Amino acid sequence: MTAGVAAALSLALAACGGGSGGGATAPAAAPSASAAVQDALSKPAELTFWTWVTGIEKTVARFQAKYPNIKVNVVNAGQSADQYTKLQTAIKAGSGAPDVAQVEYFALPQFALAKQVVNLADYGAAALKDRFAPAAWGQVAINGGVYGIPQDTGPMAMFYRKDIFDKLKLKPPTTWAEFVDVAKKIKADNPDNFITTIDPGDAGGVDSMIWQAGGAPFQTSGESSVSVTLASDPGVKQWVGTWSALLGEKLVDPQPGWTDEWWKGMGSGKYAAWLTGAWAPNGIINSIPKTKGKWAVAPMPQFDAAKPMNSENGGSSVAVIPQSKNIPAAVAFAEWLNSDPEAVKSLNSEAGLFPATKALLDDPAFRDAPQDFFGGQKINQVLGDASAAVNPGWQYLPFQVYANSVFKDTVGQAIDGGGDLAGALKAWQDRITAFGTEQGFTLTSG
Repeated sequence: MTAGVAAALSLALAACGGGSGGGATAPAAAPSASAAVQDALSKPAELTFWTWVTGIEKTVARFQAKYPNIKVNVVNAGQSADQYTKLQTAIKAGSGAPDVAQVEYFALPQFALAKQVVNLADYGAAALKDRFAPAAWGQVAINGGVYGIPQDTGPMAMFYRKDIFDKLKLKPPTTWAEFVDVAKKIKADNPDNFITTIDPGDAGGVDSMIWQAGGAPFQTSGESSVSVTLASDPGVKQWVGTWSALLGEKLVDPQPGWTDEWWKGMGSGKYAAWLTGAWAPNGIINSIPKTKGKWAVAPMPQFDAAKPMNSENGGSSVAVIPQSKNIPAAVAFAEWLNSDPEAVKSLNSEAGLFPATKALLDDPAFRDAPQDFFGGQKINQVLGDASAAVNPGWQYLPFQVYANSVFKDTVGQAIDGGGDLAGALKAWQDRITAFGTEQGFTLTSG
């Protein structure tokens, strides 16, 4: 899932944890909370699940077939920030929230620090840790608690037009230096073409590439101390050096993603590669089906080939809302949905989600399956290795939804206009720092 970036000021305000009506606190866990979760699977219950994942009803139907006493109502309350706004409103109102909700990793810290999602560690969920890829679990393990069950991940990879690379006798670049060189050759062949695009409004895309460069510009300790180092972080500087050159020489196209024009460019060969999360194949297959057989997948280029490193782009968890009248049943459903072997296979094959569980990532049937659309390439081998290489130390801000909402006005301006990326990142840092301070966080920056 891609990271939405609509403004959600009210959400961030509540993230301070001190605002009025900031959501109920989960009831204290009984000593037998874990047993209560298992016991709930055999008792009558009705749950409401907010999610925007297309096709997930098939996985939910499998749960209900196995546990017929529990009825699950699947509701699409909007995607990403649209849903978060509705969720925030319902939590503040004290009624109308679902029992279970999909929450992307970048937004989860806001809900967790405001105590607007249940700490699942109180219900035994910490025991599931070893079932998940470390990077996925790291996104739900916040401030000593467990605030969601990982559902899908988006390890970064380079999806590229093999027909274009073959025509120009180019190999997929293994380093960022090679990436710049390949970009120049593509431009030399046709001045109207680009190796790839960068979306001026997509903070998540830039965050992912900074993460892949070894950056860690956002750090939170405790419930209120936040560090923002977009101006000095070594990984940020590596990303700035490479992408300033790419933008300055007009080797990449500053272009909003997912538009008709953008897909047209992807289909025509105007863009030779797409650097994004492992969830991309479904988008390519469904949006530009006539390019079947022309695509391949390669690992992300590296800054230091001797120390390969990767990152995530997107990914979601499933959280339980304190307003639920049957928290044990809600926890049981969230755990089954995202960790049961039958469920995770269904999420991958029937809902198109890239797995978060080690069992499926390591399953030979998953890894070795040739993908007809990609010319028979076993792309899950590349994507599975990409998942294993993710640096698990990344943190999002406890008000990342707000930060993302002002990205376009700062960094996006430099991307779109070929301006000073380093200066724009400092401007973004200043906006983030000022907002966080206003909300009661203790900010340090540099």
